[in-house]
Order: sequence, then C-alpha cells, then structure tokens
Amino acid sequence: MATTNHSPLDRYMVTEKYIVTRGTALHFPPKIFGKLVTSKDTIYGVVVDMPMSPTLLGTLVMYINGAANLYFNNGAEYIGAAQKYQTVAQPARIAVASAPRLLPEAVKPTATDLPNAQHHYIYLISKNGIYKKDLRLANLPNESKEMQSFFYLYQQVMGALRNAQVKDRSNAGK
Repeated sequence: MATTNHSPLDRYMVTEKYIVTRGTALHFPPKIFGKLVTSKDTIYGVVVDMPMSPTLLGTLVMYINGAANLYFNNGAEYIGAAQKYQTVAQPARIAVASAPRLLPEAVKPTATDLPNAQHHYIYLISKNGIYKKDLRLANLPNESKEMQSFFYLYQQVMGALRNAQVKDRSNAGK
C-alpha cells in the first residue's frame, strides 16, 4: 500500500456533507434565537475550525442558546449533546457571550475558507455579518488576553463535548 506525505500546509480533504453542514452553521438565521439576539451587533454564533491531525479537521459550532455541535471533514459529527447535558450547554453559552470581546481583533472576511494545520479560524456570526479571527496556535502566548481567554473557553466546550460523548457511549452499552 502506497503512503502519501501530508504537509501541514496542505488543504484538508472534505466531504460534501461537511461543506454543506459548515456552510449552514456559518449562515444560520438569527430569528431561530428570538429575543436572545437583541441587536444586529449581537454575536449569536461562533464557528471554530481547528485542525486535529494532519488529515482531520474539526469544526466546533456554538450558538447563543447553548447548542454546541462538532463536525469533521470526513463527514462524522457529534450533535445534540447540549440538549441532554447542561455541562455542554453552559460552557457553550459562556463562550458565545464572551465572543464579542474578539471583535476588535476580527475582520470581515471575503471568504470563509478552511485553515491549514497551523491555524484555528474563529468565525463570529451576527446579523451585521460574519467576522473572522485567525489564531496561530504557536503564537497563542503573544495573543491578547481576550483571545487567550476565548481559546480557553472553547477548549472547555470541547472537553464538555468529549465527556458527553463518553457518557453517551457508556449509556449505549447498558
């Protein structure tokens, strides 16, 4: 069997399901959240694209109501945990509530492209549009306190999702 070398600078292979799901997450309508979206500047969603290995890209999607889902470039997903576990919903709400602190560092992108292995792309979603913050992990110690804090918050959501997944697997085995 032939092997191919995958450079950290290569783009990720993605399934059509992943592209459609990610696109839907980036353009999710604010009316779903009703009174939680108080103005056109309210950040009601956050999409974080984060490389997990040379061939696996994860996309964490969080909304103002506490929903948090994880999608992968290979078509796999973990969804619905926030409906079952407050331990997922609460950190997701906190992360989205903290996201506006990144706005001064974010730009309105012309495209919502995928990162390479050196970056996390953070998309902030509002009625006013989509904003993007590029986080190079190697530079995290030099980032603003707001960015460092937000990184910690979305890592908390990732941990909560992982714990929920373990509980789901354990319950499925019973």
